[in-house]
Amino acid sequence: MTSVADNDIGAQAVAAYQRDGYVVFRNVLDPELIKEVNDHVDWLQARHPDVRPEQLGHVFLRDDPFWIRLVSDPRLLEIAALFVGPDLALFASHYISKPPYSGQPVLWHQDAAFWPLDPMSVVTLWLAVDHSTPRNGCVRVIPGSHRSPVAAMRDITSVESVLGKEIAVEVDESQAVDIVLAPGDVEVHHPNIVHGSNANTSPDRRCGLTIRYIPTSTRITDPEVPYPSAFHLQGSPGVNSYQPRPRYVEGRHYPFAGRSEWI
Repeated sequence: MTSVADNDIGAQAVAAYQRDGYVVFRNVLDPELIKEVNDHVDWLQARHPDVRPEQLGHVFLRDDPFWIRLVSDPRLLEIAALFVGPDLALFASHYISKPPYSGQPVLWHQDAAFWPLDPMSVVTLWLAVDHSTPRNGCVRVIPGSHRSPVAAMRDITSVESVLGKEIAVEVDESQAVDIVLAPGDVEVHHPNIVHGSNANTSPDRRCGLTIRYIPTSTRITDPEVPYPSAFHLQGSPGVNSYQPRPRYVEGRHYPFAGRSEWI
């Protein structure tokens, strides 16, 4: 990917994001790192066999040096800084790995309905680990819906889903856009955009990593301090307290390239 700081790619991306509520960056991470990410997902699933692969969420991040190394990759931070500024922290991150034939849907929702952030200044980078297509349950968005207020959510038990909830207003699915991604691509979306994904009934896994970056001026209001997945990544630390950077321990953590720098 051409650096967003070197030309007008950044300005075009920000304009598209402001207009549509989302934008896609291609070939952000290299195949070697994506291979490590794949192996990391397998490692996490082996460590947590009772957890559905769609639920490998932020509670597992606190003591995971590779995960922190991944979300602090300069190529990802450069993109995040376009939308929320250079002083960056991680709010949360979550692998949503939909297994073949049985991967659960993510029903229509707005992220801002769930998050303890004040103000709601946050951006999500959705990193494709696998090819993500309509066939295996790619992300779908309603362009422009980020300009609407945050709607209430309702519980839903008629279908097993990742969130167990859906937005409590009617969604015009004829307006939905499928976000087709290749491994290493990144989709960026606004906290208010209405989005979701269908179940994976294909023979191919669909795995993506959501990364929620906040400017360090955004306060995490959850009573658990520091928040389990709050890490200072660059610039001024701002208003929050953060988890300490985890140190790599052989035999305890996922072995990754460059791990000696995390000892």
